[in-house]
Amino acid sequence: MKTILITGGSGFLGSNLCIRLINEGNKIICVDNNYTGRMKNLSKIIDNPNFSFISHDVIHPLLIDSSINEIYHLACPASPPAYQGKAAVMTTKTCVYGAVNLLELAKVKKAKILLASTSEIYGDPLVHPQVESYRGNVNPIGIRACYDEGKRCAESLFFDYWREENIRIKVVRIFNTYGPNMDPKDGRVISNFICQALSGKDITIYGNGNQTRSFCYVDDLIDVMIYMMNSSDDFVGPINIGNPDEFTIKELAEKIIKKIGEGSKIVHCDLPQDDPIKRKPDISLANMQLGWSPQINLDEGLDKTIEYFKTILKTKD
Repeated sequence: MKTILITGGSGFLGSNLCIRLINEGNKIICVDNNYTGRMKNLSKIIDNPNFSFISHDVIHPLLIDSSINEIYHLACPASPPAYQGKAAVMTTKTCVYGAVNLLELAKVKKAKILLASTSEIYGDPLVHPQVESYRGNVNPIGIRACYDEGKRCAESLFFDYWREENIRIKVVRIFNTYGPNMDPKDGRVISNFICQALSGKDITIYGNGNQTRSFCYVDDLIDVMIYMMNSSDDFVGPINIGNPDEFTIKELAEKIIKKIGEGSKIVHCDLPQDDPIKRKPDISLANMQLGWSPQINLDEGLDKTIEYFKTILKTKD
């Protein structure tokens, strides 16, 4: 049995990862300050004797008495409404101080550590699809920079600790992901559209709707994160992980309206500052090194996600 620490473990991705890894027979230490995480996401495992929860902000050093074999570092607000405005400085601190604190913990515990980085490090890309060698087109002083540049700095820290301290690292760049345990109020496009349609409201598209995204169902993403953690120590990444099937935002909205059938119509608003026009991962490296490719297409994944939101919207959040 491995002891695995997961920061951001009560969030969307973190809770799915906690559930998967505990069901595979591991001992899980979940760390979160619940800024965007929710304890209800962990309800299936909260009473499991191999699960423990620590309320902690990774901006501050983390002390753990027990041995740790692996660390998945996911802690950070990941949706624009959560990290912009008054949370911008906190987000940068979470990315930078959090990386240092968890890398120092990995050094003490001699643990392997994986960083959940992001496709946002590519900014509004001038290369399409995005490959890991592309260095990005990021506005360092824009309203998204706290997250974009914060994650870029976190990657830099991981590779410097790998070179200087021989820490065993893994770095994955996560593209748009969706599925159960998403927060209906997180402001991400799929949760927004589904919740609007289920509530009989109009679906709000920013810009003309021709901007593109690729959407990976959460089970596929958790698969590849675990594959990456279990891969040879000499393969550190970074690697893109996501589904390369590309859709316009308008196509996504039309799919959701068709599936839910509540009569919502599409309305358009101004495009937010620095919102990427195109986003699609090149996953050749993940396929070659890990033998991974996503198995769940958008239609199947949306059906599962709509059923999840139908359930949670029946109860008060």
